[in-house]
Amino acid sequence: MKNINVGLIGGGFMGKAHSLAYSAVPMFFWPTEIMPVKKVIAEATDELAQDAAARFGFERFTSDWRSIVNDPEIDVIDIATPNHLHAEIAIAALEAGKHVICEKPLARTVEESAAMYAAARLSTQVHMVAFNYRRTPAVALAKKYIDEGSIGEILNFRATYLQDWSADPSSPLSWRFQKKIAGSGAVGDIATHIVDLARYLAGDITSVSALTSTFIKERPVQSAGSDSLGNSRVDSGPMAAVDVDDEVMTLVRFASGAVGSLEATRNAWGRNNFITFEIHGTEGSIYFNYENRDELQVCFKSDGGDRRGFRTVYTGPNHPNGANLWPIPALGIGYGETKIIEAHDFFTAIAGGEPVRPDFGDGYQVALVDHAILDSAETGLWTQVPILDRETGTLSVSQ
Repeated sequence: MKNINVGLIGGGFMGKAHSLAYSAVPMFFWPTEIMPVKKVIAEATDELAQDAAARFGFERFTSDWRSIVNDPEIDVIDIATPNHLHAEIAIAALEAGKHVICEKPLARTVEESAAMYAAARLSTQVHMVAFNYRRTPAVALAKKYIDEGSIGEILNFRATYLQDWSADPSSPLSWRFQKKIAGSGAVGDIATHIVDLARYLAGDITSVSALTSTFIKERPVQSAGSDSLGNSRVDSGPMAAVDVDDEVMTLVRFASGAVGSLEATRNAWGRNNFITFEIHGTEGSIYFNYENRDELQVCFKSDGGDRRGFRTVYTGPNHPNGANLWPIPALGIGYGETKIIEAHDFFTAIAGGEPVRPDFGDGYQVALVDHAILDSAETGLWTQVPILDRETGTLSVSQ
């Protein structure tokens, strides 16, 4: 067993999720080749860093992320910061010979994503972007059915990511509503997840026709230092502009010839974390709703006319990663389990000297789709998405 020393940069919500995963990996995936060691955590101030270290179980703390990158004792740099810091930290970490896991989206812009991918190609280290929803066992089961040919050739893919955590105009101006920090709004923050799921399940997206909206144009200035994710109200005080989108809808075409649609919004009262996809193929259909994440709805053409309809498969020990989680189907998994699986796959790749997906190339390709969506929304035209050749690192456009 080998110890892998982790330096985590960012002690907010995502820092908590990653820290939990590092503690739980050996509990769920035993015996393990590696043992994550929570060595040092960085935050904006020494006080915040000290608090985060105590809460999340790190040995040391600092307010200088560069000291972690330059620390020869650290093997892994985990980037759980707001988006504007991703590129600088990741590039420095890769150049310092560290393995890197970075929260999504990979960066604010396609240019920053390209620079991160270029640095990754020059490195021999493992790099990963944290699109953890594809680690949900039911999603991995959908991928298994597709790869086996159980639903035949995919004809149509549609997905949603609907939330209401910031539907209240009185929720404060998080960094997620500021272009200089976030890069974009619903497009980069939540639509990226369903773009990743679309690519994972149905293949590359080659063109989009999109519209975006900003319905809540200003919000109260946030007084607290941490991101509240909309779980609070500010009923008085100064206001500031929201300069990113909070709604996106797009039609998509896939390289395979399939068609589909993606929708993401922050304004859907009653929807909490409503990630769904429905896939129709020549031999059957699949439906998934993350709010019922132990379930996969399937219908196969071979079922016969007298029993055709969606059936529910409850994921458990017989399904992807199920044997490492809980012993009974439908016992219930949560967000944390997807992060545990993600961390296990990342560390397994490090131990074996192998790449892991999704990597920075996948994050860059998602950024290319996001960029095309924003461009299409501005021009009102169908916009082509350049496709990354992972062998050469070059881009091409489908004709």
